[in-house]
Amino acid sequence: MSRPMVHAQGVRKHFGRLEVLKGIDLTVGQGQVCCLLGPSGSGKSTFLRCINHLERVDAGRLTVDGELVGYRQVGNRLHELRGSEVAQRRRDIGMVFQRFNLFPHLTALENVIEAPVRVARVPAATARAEAELLLERVGLADRAGHYPAQLSGGQQQRVAIARALAMKPKLMLFDEPTSALDPELVGDVLDVMRDLAADGMTMVVVTHEIGFAREVADTAVFMDEGVVVEAGDPHKVLTDPDQERTKAFLSKVL
Repeated sequence: MSRPMVHAQGVRKHFGRLEVLKGIDLTVGQGQVCCLLGPSGSGKSTFLRCINHLERVDAGRLTVDGELVGYRQVGNRLHELRGSEVAQRRRDIGMVFQRFNLFPHLTALENVIEAPVRVARVPAATARAEAELLLERVGLADRAGHYPAQLSGGQQQRVAIARALAMKPKLMLFDEPTSALDPELVGDVLDVMRDLAADGMTMVVVTHEIGFAREVADTAVFMDEGVVVEAGDPHKVLTDPDQERTKAFLSKVL
């Protein structure tokens, strides 16, 4: 069996005296889609940010494709990597945020090209050709020369997905990618994510889109107050959960 893409063991995270993650155990296999569900403040986004070391883990172990995230093990001790080393490993992890975080002074095409050229040192002509294909993939070939202010929220989010894909990641993280969108714009973004899943991209998705989780996820994880309350087959977790807390949450969102 191939090693998991994401493997968390007893992951804990504090912000001051507040313990946000209280021992998260979770495994995501290569090519799988894992959807994290739960109320606001349950630790979902914090856990997602720990996966690519945007937040430091205070205890436990977290690996991506067999490598520790943000640390190197020497004997029985973990030593945090230098910023440049973290950035090097982070290249393999694409992340899409709630807010699109596009560079406002760059066109859609230039936003997608930026990281491959400046970070990965891809020749500009090669990066441009690949960026054009990615914009076509997300349905925005005709918007390549538009600036973010000229695009709808859904279009900006699809550019953000193309930008993340431009670094050829082995893992994609989505932090509530549709929460800032008008309802009529959600479908186009979810369609792009469905296509990525169908192509075998490993994805960890924080979402409130229950229908998407039921349709696309291999694993649904319900979190509350910093712990995994329930995890498993999406159809089971979302239609016949075992835990009362999961049932109470779903009764309010379905």
